[in-house]
Amino acid sequence: MDQANERVKISFNRQLEQGDCELTLKFIGDINDHMQGFYRYKYSTLDGEEVPYGASTHFDPANCRRAFPCWDEPNFKATFDITLITPKNLQAISNMPIIYENEYLDDKEWKITKFDRTPIMSTYLVAYVVGEYDYVETKDSNGVSMRVYAPVGKKEHGQFALDIASKVLPFYTEYFNIKYPIAKADQIAIPDFAMGAMENWGLVTYRETTRLIDPEFSSMESRQLVAIDVAHELAHQWFGNLVTMDWWTDLWLNEGFASWIQYLAVDKCYPEFDIWTQFVADTFAPFLVSDALKSSHPIEIPIGHPNEIEEIFDEISYSKGSSVIRMLHDYIGDDTFRKGLHNYLKEYSYKNTVTVNLWSHLSKASNKPVNEVMSSWTLQIVC
Repeated sequence: MDQANERVKISFNRQLEQGDCELTLKFIGDINDHMQGFYRYKYSTLDGEEVPYGASTHFDPANCRRAFPCWDEPNFKATFDITLITPKNLQAISNMPIIYENEYLDDKEWKITKFDRTPIMSTYLVAYVVGEYDYVETKDSNGVSMRVYAPVGKKEHGQFALDIASKVLPFYTEYFNIKYPIAKADQIAIPDFAMGAMENWGLVTYRETTRLIDPEFSSMESRQLVAIDVAHELAHQWFGNLVTMDWWTDLWLNEGFASWIQYLAVDKCYPEFDIWTQFVADTFAPFLVSDALKSSHPIEIPIGHPNEIEEIFDEISYSKGSSVIRMLHDYIGDDTFRKGLHNYLKEYSYKNTVTVNLWSHLSKASNKPVNEVMSSWTLQIVC
């Protein structure tokens, strides 16, 4: 066991032959309390009673290894067949639809739930949740099944997020001209969640306090924040999940792009929000301050050890990244930009890419020197 590099070396008693093989590992893992990997959480009912159990995953960026042995890097994509054995009174939810659910070994207190096989995808996008949940549901205009799960008694507070998703997902389908890749697009509110949200394919997880809003007493600001967050995570279903950065050096490809197109989607679906005005105040201006500091870094920054990854989930990757994407979009025009994006997503579907792959497709679509122009913005520190 190499603790420093988070690796396990497995030795065999004979030489392995070249070709395909199957590796089966039996292991025992802990459900932890650290909001990473597969962890437990507590939550309260509407009458204040604390429920002592519930469990969720959070594998981004490199925490799938905390739940089960795997090649836990974004360019090692695989399909996943997930089966959960849980108390019968709890919901079991994962990336894909349920294909089988029944009593476990004739035990009336437990059940086994099997989910459909996932598309080929990176480990950090795997998700499963166990807990007491209600949900609101609908289908979008393309027939994609959508649910928002909330703790029991709070499902009405998920209706606005569901309304947003049912408009934004078809917008992305049309804008990218690529069908949403899987059968469902669920969202779930987690009481104890380290991040604001996580774009797990088919099961986006959110912190409960940022996703569930009271339909009668919520402010316009709260509704706009929910709209932006939902649009951000659904953008990742294509840009990040369908096509994934090869390594964390190109994290900004995921986050910078989603942080730009979230505004485009909300503006198209809810023009009354005048959301681009807020882009300047909430996204553009803050990164100018961060980028002027000595602690700043280029948008594209080499990452070596997994411990370094979380350091670049910052304003440079998100806010500066989205600002230069906005600049590029205006430089080559919307129609050309969409054409280049479509070709990029089509060529690299279910694969991994680096930044220059995107520049190449946008250059071909626009007949402009995108790589030369954009490298001066992404490879230097100051704006």
